[in-house]
This record gives sequence, structure tokens and C-alpha cells, in this order.
Amino acid sequence: MIPDRLISAWNRCLDIISSGIQSEQFNSWFKPIAPVGFENDTLRVMVPSEYFCEMIEGNYLTVFKSALREVFGNNVKLIYEFPRVSTDRSTVTAIPSDDSALAVRDRLNARPCTSNPFESDDVVVDIDPQLNFKYTFENYCGSESNKLPLAVAHAIADHPDDVTYNPLFIFGSTGVGKTHLIQAVGIKIKEHNPQARVLYLTARIFEHQFTTARLQNKIPDFINFYQSIDVLLLDDIHELAGKVGTQNTFFHIFNHLHQHRRQLIMTSDRRPSDLDGLIPRLLSRFKWGMTVELAKPDYQLRREVLQMRAAQDGIVIDGDVLDFIAQNVTDSIRELEGIMVSLLGHAAILNVDIDLNLARSVISNSVKVTERQITLDLIAQVIADHFDVDPDLLFAKCRKREISDARQLLMYLAKNVAKMSSTTIGLRLSRDHSTVLHALKQVEQRRATDRDFSRDVDQILDKLK
Repeated sequence: MIPDRLISAWNRCLDIISSGIQSEQFNSWFKPIAPVGFENDTLRVMVPSEYFCEMIEGNYLTVFKSALREVFGNNVKLIYEFPRVSTDRSTVTAIPSDDSALAVRDRLNARPCTSNPFESDDVVVDIDPQLNFKYTFENYCGSESNKLPLAVAHAIADHPDDVTYNPLFIFGSTGVGKTHLIQAVGIKIKEHNPQARVLYLTARIFEHQFTTARLQNKIPDFINFYQSIDVLLLDDIHELAGKVGTQNTFFHIFNHLHQHRRQLIMTSDRRPSDLDGLIPRLLSRFKWGMTVELAKPDYQLRREVLQMRAAQDGIVIDGDVLDFIAQNVTDSIRELEGIMVSLLGHAAILNVDIDLNLARSVISNSVKVTERQITLDLIAQVIADHFDVDPDLLFAKCRKREISDARQLLMYLAKNVAKMSSTTIGLRLSRDHSTVLHALKQVEQRRATDRDFSRDVDQILDKLK
């Protein structure tokens, strides 16, 4: 029997935790926990499943540790216990002395929860969702380049019973964030409903499991398990190309899940119409729901990813350095993160500041850095696009006010950005030297007194970069 003193202490602990997190999170992840015993500064608590251990340690460790120390003392240690049918219990020991440490996943008395239970005769209460809890929506940056797939992912995560986007097929090149996005959906659904049977895996693992099941004559068990999933997140579906037996089995699993309004989300490096080696009836199913492209990250997204990564690492990097990286590392989010890791490593080992020179040196090992040559024609085109005028008119005799103002700005930027001489600018624009000097003076004065004009100039300078 649990002592009243322990129950009272645990309730005080819950009061502290509930004041530090949202009620929905508290109800999902802390209300189901029950104290089991407390002796020798060690608190044992019962949680519904091993998944709870990972979620608590991955997302709420700071507030949990603070509450435990306040109520049970600074030397408190914590042991999680969770029920299993095949064994009495399995413990996971936490490391409360280190904010960054997750639970040590020592399955002392039992085999780990499996995402493929046909491998054993054991009955498993819960399944391991195989999710990486770093891949949350909070860690996923958004911009115009991924606006649509991100919105659809949020819609599924927030309303999993609405199967409007079922199946969801996300395609895009390597490293653009497909895996992160679909795992964020799974994590959010588990946060709302911890009992939901969510499973993430790659097509390659699915193929390996199918092969094992076939060798063990357990194909029915394999199919039954996957037909019990509520949300199936299957990464790199193109890896099933040429695997006809696996595809036929997945076809039946797909049909069952779809007919029972279970969510399917798949990713690929190409759109369904470009997939080779997949049976037609399976390809046709992929097109039943929503197909969306996750494009290469635009500048805004690359810049935001770098800023977030720097904040997560607790460092301050000058904007010029972040701009330089975002301008030159353009292919994928994964490449950006690799550059940041290299940058931090070089700075720490060499004991130098993170500046443009270091960024240039690090990036040159991975990508080709090309300096953009700013010419008069380029400046004219950017100015014309910004003010929505014909660029040819900037070189003509047109005296309309908007054209004249744009032409003066062209002279100013040609002098200060392209470093052209006043004489050369005048020759290119069929103006004399004094006209150019007058234009330079006019623009300087307007920048000092006209806030809107100054903002236009700054925007054009950003585009030229």
C-alpha cells in the first residue's frame, strides 16, 4: 500500500508541474503517472508505457526535475516502471543531474518493445513508435517554400480523425526535411492521444521485416500487426521498387488502413508519376489523397534554420555570417546543419571567433562559393523590378518623374555598389558628368529625409546581395 505521506508529496509535485506547463500537456503526460515507492532518495513511479519515459525525458525534464527536487530534495533519483504482459516490469533509470541527459534505456528485465511483433510470441501492450523526439513542429522552420506541406501536416496532426488528406504523399529531394515533417505529425498525435498506435519506419526496414516474416512463415502476423496501426509513417517509399512481394503485401495493408480511416503518410524522392518499379495498383492508391512537394529551402527558410540552430547551441553569430551561409548553401536543410556543425567544431578546436573568414573556409570544403558580379545592367533590372517599370526606360530620354527617380537611384547604386566612376556611369546612360553628380546628391538627401524612399533603397540593396 502506498503511504499517505508519499501520495501527499506526489500531489505537491504535480501542483508544481501543472503550474509550469499547459493543462493539455499535463493531463496527457503527468496525470497518468502514479508513485510506487520512495526510499533512500529514490522515487519509483509507474507510467503507462515506455513511450511515456521518452516523452517526459525528451520534453519535460526541466520542469519535472525542478518539481522533484523541491518536494523530495536535491539528491532525488527517479526510476520509471511500466507494465508489460510478458514480464513483471522493466525499469528505465533517469539521470536528473544533467539537464541534457535523456533516460538511459536499460531494458533490464525484458526485451525492448518492438515495432514488428511477429518476431516474438510475446504480447506487447504498447508499440514503440520509432519516433525521434527532436523532430517536432517547434523545431521545424517554415517559409513560402514549404508553406503548403507544413500546413497539411499541421492539419493532420491537429485533427487526426479528419481523413481529408489520406493518404498524404510528400515528395522532394534529399535533405529538404521530409523525415522531420512526418515525424512531427506522429509526435503531435501522440501528445494529443498517447494511446494512439503511431509508427514511423523506412521502406527499407519494412522490406526487411517482411522478408523475415516470410522466412518464419509469419506473414499473417506481420499483416495483422500493421493493420492495427492508427497512423503509419512510411519514409522513402521508392525503396520498395522492384520488391513485388513486399508491394503486394503493403497493398493489402494500405487498403485495410484506408478503408478503416487510418492515416497513411509516405515520402519519396520523386512524385508518384515518376516512380519506377512499383505495381500500378499500388501507385494508383498513392494518388487517392494529397500529393505535395517539399521544395528546396528558399533563402528565408535557410536563414531561419541557421538562426534557430545557433540559438539551440547557445551561441550568437553575426547576421553577416548567417547571410553568407544562407546565400551559398542552398541545396538542403541537412547540408545547412552539417555546415553549422563544422563551423562550431572549427571554432571550438581552433579557439577562434565565428566570422566571415571562418565561414568561407568551412563552406569552401563543401560547396563552391561564387561571388556575384554586380553590374550596371543587373542594378537596372533589380530597380526596374522593384518599382515595376521597364528597365529600358532607365537608359532612354524619358523624363517621367518615376523614371527619373529610378534613374537617379541607378546612378547612385552604380557608384556606391558597382564602384563605377561618374564618367563611366554618364557614358552608359548618355548623361554628362554633372548630371551624375547631381543624381548622387539628390539620392543622398532623399535617403536622409524620406523614410519610404530609404526603405526602398535598403530593399534593393538586399536583393543585390
